[in-house]
Amino acid sequence: MASGKEIRTKIASIKNTQKITRAMEMVAASKMRKTQDRMQATRPYSRKISQIINHLSQANPEYKHEYLIARDVKRIGIILITSDRGLCGGLNANLFRTSVRAMREWENKGIGLDIGCIGRKGVAFFSSVGGNVVAQATKIGDAPHLNDILGVIKVMLDAYSGRGIDELYVGFNEFVNTMTQKPTLRKVLPIHAEELVEDLAGYWDYIYEPDAKEVLDGLMTRYIESIVYQGLVENNACEQAARMVAMKSASDNAGKLIDELQLIYNKERQAAITQEISEIVGGAAAV
Repeated sequence: MASGKEIRTKIASIKNTQKITRAMEMVAASKMRKTQDRMQATRPYSRKISQIINHLSQANPEYKHEYLIARDVKRIGIILITSDRGLCGGLNANLFRTSVRAMREWENKGIGLDIGCIGRKGVAFFSSVGGNVVAQATKIGDAPHLNDILGVIKVMLDAYSGRGIDELYVGFNEFVNTMTQKPTLRKVLPIHAEELVEDLAGYWDYIYEPDAKEVLDGLMTRYIESIVYQGLVENNACEQAARMVAMKSASDNAGKLIDELQLIYNKERQAAITQEISEIVGGAAAV
């Protein structure tokens, strides 16, 4: 059994760790509120542009954009959104598990894969397990801007336009509530009306100015950018919620461990006191 001094040292060390996890829990709780506000602020724009694209996919425009045309699938592109930092429970691991399961199914069908990673954890994961990472963006921070991820989006859209890939997916953690984050893999290209969030009661054609090609080229790009950015802010909200829960769990476990060690220390101290009393009594009796 460890000596009293060793147990006291362990208790002090765990208390210091507990202070850190409690501080991280409070920081994550503060950031979570801000990331949730940012996520809610971006949702109206995402819903509205999805509705417009839904109308276009149902209409009969004079110019049929390539993003609306399905192809034979020989290669797939995935934009995977992860966190830059760890200590957020199984958030990234659950997303990797969902993504790798889909990737294996595609590979078994002979379909190639190109990966665009947003977040350091995704880059590190595919560096270790292998994967054709064609673009990456890291150090996004807690207040991401669209400009931070435009490079990854452009690489994947250029690959789609150049027929380097035939479908494009985006993977991220969807925020359900503070305790639940859902790993999601969503197909974004080619666009199908039934895959969009808004239902149509009716549809119509638009009048384009200056011309259909210029308007639709810009609109379709903005639509893909909005999906990826919405996924990024959702993933950020999930990260802070998962980190807050993980740090609370760590703090609680540290408290339980401290209580157990304190009990062991008290027993050890009581045994030492009892032994000293026995020695004194034994010495007095001998005299």
